[in-house]
Amino acid sequence: MAMSKSYPIFLLLVFLGLFGWGYQNENNQLQADQQQELNNFKQYMVNFSQWQGNGSDLYQSISTLYPLQFFQYIDDTDGQLNYTQGELNTQISQPLAGLFALDLSHTQKLAAGRLQVKLAADQAIENAIANTQQLGLVLLLTYIVLVVVFILLINKVRAAIRYAADYITHIPEMNFSAIESSKLNGEMTPVRLALEECRAQLKSQMDSLTNENQKLHKVAYQDPITGFGSRPRFTTKLESISNHAVPQLGLMAMVKATELAHINQLQGRSAGDDYLSNLATCIRKASSKYPDAECYRVSSADFAIFLPDLVLKDGPKFLDQLKILLDEYQQMIKTESAAHVGLVPYQQGADPVNLLSLADTAVSIAQTLGPNSYHIQEKLNGDEQFGDDRWKLAINDLITRQALKFFQQPIQPCRNDVEVYRELLARFYNSEGKFLPTTTVIAMAERHGMSTELDKLVVISTLKMLKENPTISGNFGINISAFSAHQELFVGWLRDILGKHRYIASRLVFEINESGMQANLGASYKFVREVHSVGSRVSIERFGMSFTSFKFFSEVRPDYIKLDGSYTASIDEDSNNKFFVRMMVDVARRIGIRVIATSVERQEEKLTLEKLLVDGLQGYYISQPQGITLTDQI
Repeated sequence: MAMSKSYPIFLLLVFLGLFGWGYQNENNQLQADQQQELNNFKQYMVNFSQWQGNGSDLYQSISTLYPLQFFQYIDDTDGQLNYTQGELNTQISQPLAGLFALDLSHTQKLAAGRLQVKLAADQAIENAIANTQQLGLVLLLTYIVLVVVFILLINKVRAAIRYAADYITHIPEMNFSAIESSKLNGEMTPVRLALEECRAQLKSQMDSLTNENQKLHKVAYQDPITGFGSRPRFTTKLESISNHAVPQLGLMAMVKATELAHINQLQGRSAGDDYLSNLATCIRKASSKYPDAECYRVSSADFAIFLPDLVLKDGPKFLDQLKILLDEYQQMIKTESAAHVGLVPYQQGADPVNLLSLADTAVSIAQTLGPNSYHIQEKLNGDEQFGDDRWKLAINDLITRQALKFFQQPIQPCRNDVEVYRELLARFYNSEGKFLPTTTVIAMAERHGMSTELDKLVVISTLKMLKENPTISGNFGINISAFSAHQELFVGWLRDILGKHRYIASRLVFEINESGMQANLGASYKFVREVHSVGSRVSIERFGMSFTSFKFFSEVRPDYIKLDGSYTASIDEDSNNKFFVRMMVDVARRIGIRVIATSVERQEEKLTLEKLLVDGLQGYYISQPQGITLTDQI
């Protein structure tokens, strides 16, 4: 039962108990007083024990001192002396008189007769009733006051509870308005304090969630490295351009960071991020004169710049400024190039697919024109593959001219008994003598099925360099594609040409990517066997990225494995990488395979890898790529 109902009932029972107790006290007091009165009367009547007179005279003598309700004297011999006055039953009209029953009767034998009296108690009973009524009235009024006060208090508590409940129901609506202290005071103070604490904590958590959401939104729509818009925002921009109802025109420039893969491989991911950030700075500076320009990072190595309200004749001014900045940056980082740019026009209703295809064509053509070059492609004219066709011609040209130059990056042995080598890094240049992006050249060669011819060029150029320059000593690593290594014709050709130059073949180590070799273990094993037959060796680069790497040990048996650079990064702090490298070294040593760690960029990484007993170290901390001179000694 609710307190609002149970408390008045409980209070009523208490007051009824008090009233009963008061009535009982009053009744007991009345009984005691009247009994004393009766006893006094009996003592008084001793004086009349010898009465022999008239009953009327006796009545007059007694009634002067004691009020009588009933009097009767009966003489023993003379009925003329008898006298009766009053009635035995009380005549009080008060309805509560029955609550106070009194027996004040007295019978006494006198000398000549018999006396029966009943003392009158009307006034005493009326006084007792009045006292009881007064007590009841006081209790009733007190009860009413208490109930009214209780109702007022309970209504106040109900109002406070309703306020608290209403406040709680609005919390899911993220309503964190201040609590009115006046509505939750007194006994409700703990509730107010709890709500305030809950409000403060929820607000703090919501603020934290809001900040996290803003960070996630920023991550989703803003590239953290460059500060440019992310791919989702770029997609939204393309969708807006394709809208026929929104008038717009302008230029879109695509910038390809052609050196990203090369920098990541040789210098590490942090250097790659710095490279992208600096490219973004060049783009931002070049776009600063165009207040409405919008920049996006479309993919890992691609940027897009929208220049609204410009036409093609305005493009060269922007591109020339961007090329100046890219040339300056290239000189600072000493790479083949910094980036290549393709520029195309757009207008309302443009098909995003065609627009991107046109931009890709422009970038492909720019890559064949030399470092940091740009190309403007006005429209799609049915020859969308023009850029790829131009690459095919460019690759044919550099193969015909044998247009490549070697750089080298040595591997540092960790012990005197370990024989290592220097990795040859091929750099290709066009007819104007400008270096082309190596990763793009290789990718385009694979796209056109020319990777085998490109690999032959690398092998022939290496043999020619070592044959014509006997002062260059030491062993050299040559990168060839897994596709070529799995072609029987290429393997046969390689075996034959190395067989003719065995004294040089014994100094060569062929480096092949693990993921490509894993695709066909049988062909990979055959390639390793043929290379071994002419005295050359095999190194598997980017090792450890596959779940079947350990199986690769026993089935292919290369001479070296070059661990993927991800295992080197912060290995001094990464226990998982330490465990993997230690396990690799242990398994490799049992079957005579040398383990080389790559992408070593810090002294802490070098010291940790040496403790893990790797056989060799390669990376920018060990040595940066450099040109080959005729007096190079290992």
